[in-house]
Amino acid sequence: MVSLPSSIPADIQAEFQSLFEQLPSMEHGKLIRQVLETILRMIGREADRLDWKILNYALLDMEQGFQIFYPYRHVRKITIFGSARLPAHSPEYQLTREFAQRISQQGFMVMTGAGGGIMQAGNEGAGPEHSFGLNIQLPFEQGANPIMAGDPKLINFKYFFTRKLFFLRESDALVLFPGGFGTQDEAFESITLIQTGKSNPLPLVLVDIPGGDYWHSWDTYVRDHLVKRGLVSPDDPCLYTITDNVEDACEAISSFYRVFHSCRFFGDRLIIRLKADLSDAVIDQLNSEFSGILAKGKIEKGQALPVEKGDETETLPRLILHFNHRDFGRLHLLIRRINELGIHHPETDHPEQK
Repeated sequence: MVSLPSSIPADIQAEFQSLFEQLPSMEHGKLIRQVLETILRMIGREADRLDWKILNYALLDMEQGFQIFYPYRHVRKITIFGSARLPAHSPEYQLTREFAQRISQQGFMVMTGAGGGIMQAGNEGAGPEHSFGLNIQLPFEQGANPIMAGDPKLINFKYFFTRKLFFLRESDALVLFPGGFGTQDEAFESITLIQTGKSNPLPLVLVDIPGGDYWHSWDTYVRDHLVKRGLVSPDDPCLYTITDNVEDACEAISSFYRVFHSCRFFGDRLIIRLKADLSDAVIDQLNSEFSGILAKGKIEKGQALPVEKGDETETLPRLILHFNHRDFGRLHLLIRRINELGIHHPETDHPEQK
């Protein structure tokens, strides 16, 4: 039996108890129980109206996000960030539109903030059928761009933090074009989350117009003021790719998923799921090149762990290693090396599927 706060009316307590009794037989019942217990604990403690409003709106944001993205969970998605102020005739707008068109033709879907400028260019290039719009409700901004307005894949978020959660949760690659404070914020926060392991490894591509120096100047700052001073690791710039070529930007994304599928931590082990098996010779080479990122042991081939039984990736081959939780730049290099050394198989022809 669950101990419910005495402030809850008896009839509602009875409904809760009935629900808790059914949870063991429900899918994800353990997690659902934890969510409900958290809410019940809040009922029994002091909380003001604003606390409950924040919780309510955050849950509503997440509810609509989960519902809209669920049917597309097996399609890889690319988030495009960049300035909302660049007009349609600007070279940056045209470049974004071309990139979005190219990457959507490969089967990827595109996500933007649903605003103007670079965001509109991304939705325009991909087309509404391959686009998501993650809009934010602001009193001083216009609504969604005309490409996404009225589209069922447009989500209007109350909070920036829930919106950002879905950008990063659903993204399989982040592509940034020139922009202002918001773009810089997205660049540094994305790198921070990847560098600290709070986000799974994924391609981070910084795209400029041909001959442009926006991202190269940014990279110079990172190397001169962060790397040289020891404030970040020398390998951290490996977390991103800078290019002024649309085809190279698309290749940086598709090649990342040539053999690599996904990864996940289980206890002190990192499980790297692969779309095709690797030879013993390749495993030996990876151990020779990347032993420095291991806390102990070696990189070994393996199968799904018992806790992964029933997972949609259960049949995929795996690499199992004790990662040191520090060298995420080197981990990205390991993934690239896996994609380079892995033998091509027909099942790797669709990097846009997951």
